[in-house]
Amino acid sequence: MAKQAITLKIAGKSYPLNIESGKEEAYRLAEREVNNYLALIKQQNIRNWNEQDYLSMTALKFAIANVAARLSREPDADDLGRLELLDRQLDDYLNAPEG
Repeated sequence: MAKQAITLKIAGKSYPLNIESGKEEAYRLAEREVNNYLALIKQQNIRNWNEQDYLSMTALKFAIANVAARLSREPDADDLGRLELLDRQLDDYLNAPEG
């Protein structure tokens, strides 16, 4: 796939990137989300925190959201039980003698 050059600005610093064409909107939205959350957390004025601390907490926030999203998509025991029951019912239906 073709590449395109873009520059993202995060925490006041510019980052030139070469990305796949067609993905610019996703990168721009991510840039905006990171900068918005960074501004929000900086408003808390946590004593003795520097830029790296704020950026670290911003990264942690997005990592937690990513992990939570992945975990929410994994089936739990109840889901698996319902799927097994449905599988048995489907097998019974498909293997029932015609009549």
